[in-house]
Amino acid sequence: MRRSGQSALETSVLVLNRLFVVVHIIPARRAFGLLYKDLAEVIDVEDGGFASYDFDGWIELSQLRRLEKKPDDDWIRTVRCEVQVPRVIRLLTYDRVPKDGVKFNRRNILARDHFRCQYCGKQFSAHQLTLDHVVPRSRGGRTTWENVVTACVHCNLRKGDRTPSEAGMKLLKPPRRPDRNPVLQLKLRNVKYQSWRMFLPSTGNGDGRD
Repeated sequence: MRRSGQSALETSVLVLNRLFVVVHIIPARRAFGLLYKDLAEVIDVEDGGFASYDFDGWIELSQLRRLEKKPDDDWIRTVRCEVQVPRVIRLLTYDRVPKDGVKFNRRNILARDHFRCQYCGKQFSAHQLTLDHVVPRSRGGRTTWENVVTACVHCNLRKGDRTPSEAGMKLLKPPRRPDRNPVLQLKLRNVKYQSWRMFLPSTGNGDGRD
C-alpha cells in the first residue's frame, strides 16, 4: 500500500468521457489536476456499483476511509490531509470517442511484449530493452506490429543484421497487432486496477501484479 509520495502520484487512472466511454489512461498527478479544476469527477467502484464525487466530496470520503485502508489502495499526503488516489475519473464535458485501432509506438510494443525480451525470455525494465526488427530494415523489413519486438541489448547485438533463423535464435511468439490497447491489458493484470473492468468490453481474465 502506498500512502504518500511521488510513486502514488504516478499510478494510473482510467479516464472516461462524459458518456462513460474509455478514452485514456493518465497518471494520478494529472487526474488530480482535472479534479481540482472541476473538469472531471471521481467514479468510485464498490460492491458491483459506482458513485460519483467532485473534488471536495472525494476528499471528504477519503477522510472516512483513511483509518481502514485496503492493501491495494494508493494514497497521497497533502499539507492538510491524506487523499486516496482514484482509479477512475469521468470528464464532465468531453464526449468524443477514441478512434479505433492501437497506436504503434515504443510504449505499446513494450506493453504488448510484457517488457520481456522476445528472444531470451527474460523480463527487463523499459530502459534496458531495445526494439528489434525481426527481418532487418536493411533486408526490406518494415517497421510494423508484425515485424518489431522487444529485445534485450545482449540479444539484439547477438542477432545483429540477421533474421532470427540466420542467428540461430527463436522468437517466444510471432509478433502481431494487438486487438486492444496493450498498456490497458497489462494494467488489468494488476489486482488494484480490476475496477476498470466495469467500464470495458469483455477483457478476459487477468491476474498477478505488475
